Amino acid sequence: MPRVLSLLGTLALACRPAPTLDLSRFELVDLSHSYSSATLYWPTSPSAFELKPLHVGPTPAGFFYSAYTFATPEHGGTHLDAPVHFAESGAPVEQVPLTRLIAPAVVIDATVQAAADPDYRLTPADVEAFEQTHGRIAPGTIVLLRTGWSRRWGDRKAYFGDDTPGDATKLHFPGYGEDAARLLVEGRDAAALGVDSPSVDYGPSQDFPVHRIAAPRGVPNFENLANLDRLPATGATVFALPMKIEGGSGAPLRAVALTPRD
Repeated sequence: MPRVLSLLGTLALACRPAPTLDLSRFELVDLSHSYSSATLYWPTSPSAFELKPLHVGPTPAGFFYSAYTFATPEHGGTHLDAPVHFAESGAPVEQVPLTRLIAPAVVIDATVQAAADPDYRLTPADVEAFEQTHGRIAPGTIVLLRTGWSRRWGDRKAYFGDDTPGDATKLHFPGYGEDAARLLVEGRDAAALGVDSPSVDYGPSQDFPVHRIAAPRGVPNFENLANLDRLPATGATVFALPMKIEGGSGAPLRAVALTPRD
């Protein structure tokens, strides 16, 4: 009988309703820019976003129907850089673990520094100052760098620092510094690096050290993020889910954050 009672107790526990996520306890923040003909792409991109109608209007049966085809380079708008973007043996988009795309997030605010210097690069001292206030960044955390650059979205010259067609040698915008990236990727085991500017590497970079530090270690990047000013320094959970392009080096990204309501 005791064994039967134990079995019944186990079954009762197994049949309890699973806990549900009460979204009313959170604010949902959209971290992505929309894709359209106005979406900004890297200056050397051979094309941009295209949306073409296949059918828009009434059908012979009398009901409305719309369908489109779209085309876009991988690296434009709010997007993910997969590790294979800068590491030959790195994971393509569909192989990036979900634990790197859905995780607690911290937001390091460098808006003051970026306002004073459009070529500002996050430093280890900035990371350490953040940790002195908010505690050490835990392994598996998505690190987001807030520069304020998303306010410039839509104005190519203001956002990239230059608007010369086909030329990526005159760009000016903030990003991560090499030493800060190494600290976050190697010293803090960050799940991913994100930024609200065009790249995790700052504008004048021509050798992209942050990409080359992150990619071989399996760390993806989220670029051209929006609304980081609506996130707390700690406490948000980010869901950064790219289009699952098999073999892709990058993909359009719909990123959202859940922040606890007071």
